Amino acid sequence: MSPRDEVYVVGCGMTPFGRDESVSAMEMAERAVREALADAGVAWHDIGLAAGGSDVSGKPDTLVGRLGLTGVPFVNVQNGCATGASTVLAVADALRAGEAPLGLAVGFDKHERGAFHVSPARYGLGDWYAETGMMLTTQFFALKTQRYLYEHGISERALALVAERAFRNGSHHPLAWRRKPLTEREILDSAEVSPPLTQYMFCSPGQGAAALVLARGDRAFDLCERPVKLASLAFRTRRFGSFEVFSPWLPPGPHRSPSVDAAEAAFRTAGVRPADVQVAQLQDTDSGSELIHLAETGLCGHGEQEELLVGGATDPTGRIPVNTDGGCLAGGEPVGASGLRQFHEVVRQLQGRAPGPQVPGSPRVGFTHVYGAPGISACSVLTV
Repeated sequence: MSPRDEVYVVGCGMTPFGRDESVSAMEMAERAVREALADAGVAWHDIGLAAGGSDVSGKPDTLVGRLGLTGVPFVNVQNGCATGASTVLAVADALRAGEAPLGLAVGFDKHERGAFHVSPARYGLGDWYAETGMMLTTQFFALKTQRYLYEHGISERALALVAERAFRNGSHHPLAWRRKPLTEREILDSAEVSPPLTQYMFCSPGQGAAALVLARGDRAFDLCERPVKLASLAFRTRRFGSFEVFSPWLPPGPHRSPSVDAAEAAFRTAGVRPADVQVAQLQDTDSGSELIHLAETGLCGHGEQEELLVGGATDPTGRIPVNTDGGCLAGGEPVGASGLRQFHEVVRQLQGRAPGPQVPGSPRVGFTHVYGAPGISACSVLTV
């Protein structure tokens, strides 16, 4: 592969996640973009193409009114929890196609308080599905987690350990929303939402923005001292019969999730194994989801998660650091920005300049994973 076919992250920017009623979603996005541009040492007029994503907060391409009317091609993306990764894919593919040497990906959202609520018709479902209560994602994730714990002999304590580590990491990260550490007991004793998941085992819809500047390989090392290579980025949708968000299947036996397919494709393309990963970001809409995704992405075997958590293997100083910034549990989930938050954290970790806890030993291989409705997953491998 020639340098012109390779794509690198050369700049990244991000606002603190949480709730800030003093600014609009567009203002957050502008801040993230300008920070990413400054980080790369370039100006908006240097950007040859852009892609932006938002779930509920407007058309991203209207940002040109704030950033500059340069005529830049700007693609709008809406792809659920995979929106951020979709913007990166759109920009990376355009760079490889030779459309420009530099591109920008941005995602943002400003959600209202309360659980996500959407119409079943938006996902091709009838009203009957909403009447079962399954359009409320807390119900779905709880059912999926309950079944998984039973099938693999994992205790509810593991759910609390995931959240405890998330809040501990978030307490040390300046961009996280939840900055107060919680104990395992506090998490288990918090209000029950959907058994076996309690209040502090769920993330919250939030607000925030994140952006990346990407460059072709023939430009990347002129702009950045330590550019991070996008070694692979793979998307997959659900297969027949798989049990996914807003997908009314319940197979009696094992099934293959889109996360399994996306992770395998990402590792195969990058030429690395799950065991090579030194820092990872996993979709943790809830504690149970992280447990499941640890195994589905190949980072551990099914049923091994509790032992890893008890032994500290997923801590920033452990064998496989996971969600070093606190993930969605500590950061909340502004849908359009959440996937780009993952890239921001892994890029900074690989460059040795993490805003929060830094993984020791100069990590060289990072991994990101997102999963969402109606059964879509995107995984990437990043290397230095």
